Amino acid sequence: MATVSDAATAGRMFNSTVNVVNGYSETELTTQSSNSFSSDIYNASSVAEIKATLTQLHEQEAAVTARLDALVASQKDFSRELGRLDLLRAHLGSQTSTTRAISNGMLVGAAATADRISSAVRRLDLEQSRVKKTLEVVEQVSELKACVLGVAGSMGAPQDWERAASYLDRAAKVPPEVVQGAFAAEMVPTAEVPDPPSVTLDNAAESLCGLFLREFDKAVKESNGAKITRFFKLFPLIGRSEVGLDVYGRYVCQGVAAKARSNLNTGTGQQDGFFYANTLTKLFEHIAQIIDGHGGLVERHYGPRKMNRVIERLQLEADVQGGIVVDTWSDERHIDRKLMDIKSYAFTFLVQSFLPPQRTATPHANSPATQQSAAEDEGVDMKEIDGLLNEMTVMLSRWSLYTRFLAETCNANEEQKFELPQFLKESALSKKIEDRVISPFNTMTTFFFRRSVEKAFQLDEQPTGLTLNLQRPLKADPPHITSAVDDIMYIVNKVLQQSLSTSQIAVVTSVVPTLSRVLGSDFIGMTQRKMRDECYPRAPHQGASPPEHIVISFLVLINNLDVAVDYIRRIVQNITETKKTITNPDGQVEETGQLHTLFPSPADATLVSQTLTSLLTSFEAKVTDLLADGIQVVFNNIIKHRLRPILSDAFRDIEYQPASDSTPLTTYHSDLDSYSDTDSIPHDNDPESPREIVRPRFSAAWTELLGPILRILNPAAFDRLLTVTTAYLARLLEKRLWAYHGRINALGATRLERDVAGIVSAAVSVDVPGSAGVSVSGRYRHRETFGRCLQMVLVMGMDEDEWDDVLRGGETADVLDKLSGDERRRVRGMVRR
Repeated sequence: MATVSDAATAGRMFNSTVNVVNGYSETELTTQSSNSFSSDIYNASSVAEIKATLTQLHEQEAAVTARLDALVASQKDFSRELGRLDLLRAHLGSQTSTTRAISNGMLVGAAATADRISSAVRRLDLEQSRVKKTLEVVEQVSELKACVLGVAGSMGAPQDWERAASYLDRAAKVPPEVVQGAFAAEMVPTAEVPDPPSVTLDNAAESLCGLFLREFDKAVKESNGAKITRFFKLFPLIGRSEVGLDVYGRYVCQGVAAKARSNLNTGTGQQDGFFYANTLTKLFEHIAQIIDGHGGLVERHYGPRKMNRVIERLQLEADVQGGIVVDTWSDERHIDRKLMDIKSYAFTFLVQSFLPPQRTATPHANSPATQQSAAEDEGVDMKEIDGLLNEMTVMLSRWSLYTRFLAETCNANEEQKFELPQFLKESALSKKIEDRVISPFNTMTTFFFRRSVEKAFQLDEQPTGLTLNLQRPLKADPPHITSAVDDIMYIVNKVLQQSLSTSQIAVVTSVVPTLSRVLGSDFIGMTQRKMRDECYPRAPHQGASPPEHIVISFLVLINNLDVAVDYIRRIVQNITETKKTITNPDGQVEETGQLHTLFPSPADATLVSQTLTSLLTSFEAKVTDLLADGIQVVFNNIIKHRLRPILSDAFRDIEYQPASDSTPLTTYHSDLDSYSDTDSIPHDNDPESPREIVRPRFSAAWTELLGPILRILNPAAFDRLLTVTTAYLARLLEKRLWAYHGRINALGATRLERDVAGIVSAAVSVDVPGSAGVSVSGRYRHRETFGRCLQMVLVMGMDEDEWDDVLRGGETADVLDKLSGDERRRVRGMVRR
């Protein structure tokens, strides 16, 4: 092996050497020659160029000569390696001959011997497997014969049915091809049992099946539970599992029917309460107890999921008995007649409320409208409808629990445990529940809610003790809303909770959109009509203010809308919120909440949550639009025309170009301060004077304007109004500032900056003395509205160094982000320096 390795090494060295020689002799030399010829000496135009080319040729010649000398010097080593390679080749030839001799002389015989041994082993394995199969068939035939003889013996004089059934069960484990094979037909029959084994076993199974059926029915008639269980367990042993499950299902269904009839008959003629809902609940509970109590027995003797066949049979009985309960309930409660009365109800009050104002006058006591409304109230008893809805809620919630129990019991797959079995979806009771309970529930719920809205508006009462006079305290606590809002939102919550309690997706997806539609058309529509026709704050003549009671009524309607949105938001949040709890030591987190409890299926819970969120979004969008319109009306008709006089009065007799000497050009005259002739009167040429005139004037008028509204409006609604008002005030103030062009000097600019800051501070903070809980202060974000005004007076009062920094675009310029460059220069030019 060492010789072979040396030969390989020598071969590699030889190849490397040849490559080197070839590289120098062919590649390098050719390259050098081509390069020398590439220098076109004939194109030289001077002696210098000829000498340069000749020098280059000498250098290439020297390089080629050096390389050739190196090759000649290494030829001795190359010859030595070639000799070594020849020696290794000779040794390799001898080794090859030896190897060939060993292969031909020794290994051929060994390979032939190994092949013969392998063939013999394979034949032996084949024979052994055939012997095992033969022995297995013999044992199976022996077992079959013992079972056949045992069945015949047990069914004879001993009449040991359990032993006979056990022999049949053992025979069923023998493969069919063995039972029906020729060997078994030859070996199994005896003089006592001459028939083929398959015939004997089938006859025995049929005979035992008939016997077990008779004994089972006899035990049922005798109400012998032990015998019922005894023969029920024998059916799967004789290969008649379906027969046993069917007869057992028939047996338990008889008990269900008897129990249901007993429950229904005990309340015959009972018209009130939840009798029929309780009867249906007892039916479902009885079936669930049977499934839960007998399921283990069936699964143990008949196999996994075999209880499903009994459940299907029980559901057929539930269809019959449950259908009787639902039909009886519908007839006793006169559901069809009440649905007709509901559909014929005209909602006269709501309809008349949306008619033009001249047609909505209060009818006389004997007018047709009053008589029609009284007739409608007599035709539909709201208390009775409410009772029916409560009863239907119980019925539907129990049906939901029952169907959920069947789904979890019948579905083996954990991912599909909430999916209803097909037999339950197609059951007669399911369709009857949908037609006779769910559909009336949706119709009655719609009527109940809309009629409650109508009744709430009919009985609507305004809050008492409200006044716009700041000197008189309010007698009522906020929020100041009418009684209809509380009544309607209570009904909204009641209807939503009632619908969710049914755990029926069909109910939720029908009722919730209906609530949204009624709230939008009736509640918001009625409020909008009142704001437009009854309480619109319109001044009796130009320059006057609207009547106080009209303004208060309009503000209360705005509060109604604001509070209604808050009610709906809290109702939806309370329903949809989830709580995360740790359920095991591993730290697994489980989400719990009302929706997850009532709708365990994640898909159903998500759909319900989306439906409720859609209700909130739709209602909030409609109310927001109407609120914005109402706020704009309050601003335009009550506030806007008073802002300009307030601002003018605040700056009355104020000059911002005081003389440089100590002689005052003009004095502050304040309606809030009075001085005697000997008092020291502060002058406007003293910017450092501790007394302010502009801010007290503005603050007093501002509070007088907005204070009465603040006491009545909700904080959120007033914040909307303040946003609109401050935006308009900021525009007026900015316009006034631009009007001071050329009327301000450096000293007056400082005073103007302080006055503008005082107005802004007073505008964003409205306080009503003596009205605890209704102060709206600290509304700092409204200062952004006055950003341009504040930056204008800032530019006016800047020192020259600061102004130079602004011109250079320094840090000070970044603060003045609301003014353009031209506006900054224009403001700076307003001050006389």
